Amino acid sequence: MSSNNRGVVYKGPGEVAVESIAYPELALGNRKCEHGVILKVVTTNICGSDQHMVRGRTTAPEGLVLGHEITGIVVECGRDVEFLSPGDMVSVPFNIACGRCRNCKSGQTGICLNVNPSRPGAAYGYVDMGGWVGGQTEYVMVPYADFNLLKFPDADQAMEKIKDLTLLSDIFPTGFHGCVTAGVGPGSTVYIAGAGPVGLAAAVSAQLLGAACVIVGDMIEDRLAQARSFGCETIDLTEDGDMADKIEVILGEREVDAFVDCVGFEAHACGCNHGQEAPAAVLNSAMSVTRAGGQIGIPGLYVTEDPGSADAAAQQGSLSMRFGLGWAKSHSFHTGQCPVMKYHRPLMQAILFGKVNIADAVNVQMITLDQAPQGYADFDGGAAKKFVIDPHGSVAA
Repeated sequence: MSSNNRGVVYKGPGEVAVESIAYPELALGNRKCEHGVILKVVTTNICGSDQHMVRGRTTAPEGLVLGHEITGIVVECGRDVEFLSPGDMVSVPFNIACGRCRNCKSGQTGICLNVNPSRPGAAYGYVDMGGWVGGQTEYVMVPYADFNLLKFPDADQAMEKIKDLTLLSDIFPTGFHGCVTAGVGPGSTVYIAGAGPVGLAAAVSAQLLGAACVIVGDMIEDRLAQARSFGCETIDLTEDGDMADKIEVILGEREVDAFVDCVGFEAHACGCNHGQEAPAAVLNSAMSVTRAGGQIGIPGLYVTEDPGSADAAAQQGSLSMRFGLGWAKSHSFHTGQCPVMKYHRPLMQAILFGKVNIADAVNVQMITLDQAPQGYADFDGGAAKKFVIDPHGSVAA
């Protein structure tokens, strides 16, 4: 087995590089990680959350190995791993979870209490999420493997569907979670804020859940065109006009049943002010256009510190929300990271049985590890694509 390894490393605001890094060990600090496995990475995806760090909008340290969306093949198992073997192909939830704490036992794997000394919840290659090495690499170590990993039933079948299955590590469950927590169901009318990869995944998820009409709002025409390609209605947020008026043109009503925020803290104002950041813009729109008693799912990322914000309050994570409006309309707000394990098996089944074509919906584009820096630049430029890195050249074009 090769002991070489390379990965995508954050070098500072606006810069990533592919560098040689240490080959992973089955270790947690100074002790052996007998419940872990080492994976040969088959696919690993660039996430919009990674972009927040690369833009310098978080406190991410230089030298961080990036990547939390991982699919791979087991190459080595610790002594205590019972239900996985070398050669198994698996999906890695971006949440790192022990399987033993109070939250894990209740299914809240996104806020495990034992894997991050600074706060509940951990993830690979992400700021303030426990210091775990990321997976935009050739090889990576995964702890608590029996609990965390989703084994695909057949490796050959998985490779045939790999462009879809790679999205099970984060983006597809995250979009689905946003819709579930927004109360989307048969006959719902849904507004999806943002047509980036998570927004597009949420739109597909709303359709899978039986929504009658899915409206997607964004400021980039290519992304809106991608949403229309699988049956969504769209709103161009660079155009002036009241959001409720635009929704009424589509629905005949001025409010939606469910609202999903797939933008997060780098939100911008709409219309003639669309070039200006307005961190609470999406949340305020949600309260304005969601019906009384409706639900608002918020898979979009909000941070405790945003050093790149021009607003002093927003730098500390404080936003100017019209919370009284949401209270008056009896809205419920659902925040936090997606507990991927709650959804990844049923969503895998939906993919394997041809019930959803998530890779087409989010416009997956395969790139090599060496192309990752350009992928980051293109993604930051608003490309209507989900960039998936193939570190070993094992995926057919």
